[in-house]
Amino acid sequence: MKTKLITREGYDKLKTELDYLWREERPEVTKKVTWAASLGDRSENADYQYNKKRLREIDRRVRYLTKCLEQLRIVDYSPQQDGKVFFGAWVEVENDDGDIKRFRIVGYDEIFGRKDYISIDSPMARALLKKEVGDSLVVTTPVGDATWYVNQIEYIK
Repeated sequence: MKTKLITREGYDKLKTELDYLWREERPEVTKKVTWAASLGDRSENADYQYNKKRLREIDRRVRYLTKCLEQLRIVDYSPQQDGKVFFGAWVEVENDDGDIKRFRIVGYDEIFGRKDYISIDSPMARALLKKEVGDSLVVTTPVGDATWYVNQIEYIK
């Protein structure tokens, strides 16, 4: 079960995508389907088949985004979060081998297409919650437990 939280930035991005799909791309593809259907035999009409498929993809994504945006709770930065890791924080961690990773803890719907975002539901994010700079944490992974240390916590205001 994914946590239904999102940053304001992530919410705005999903809302922009929904608006684009519904107001711009869908009407354009609908016109193409109508035009292709008017040409006659639809069974061998590549324009019709491709655009009909694209219309189904758009409709599926619009349904998902609409449902998603209704259920998500936006989490904004609060000054009380300073000094500890909470949702929306940029965190830099280091392990015993000296490997350093920097990422932001965000909602599930925000992680796609970003290598520097991790989901609040991930084992690393769960282990990091409420930690402070200098704290150590143990993350259970498929290959065993890994120890990490918090180097830096930052919030974009």
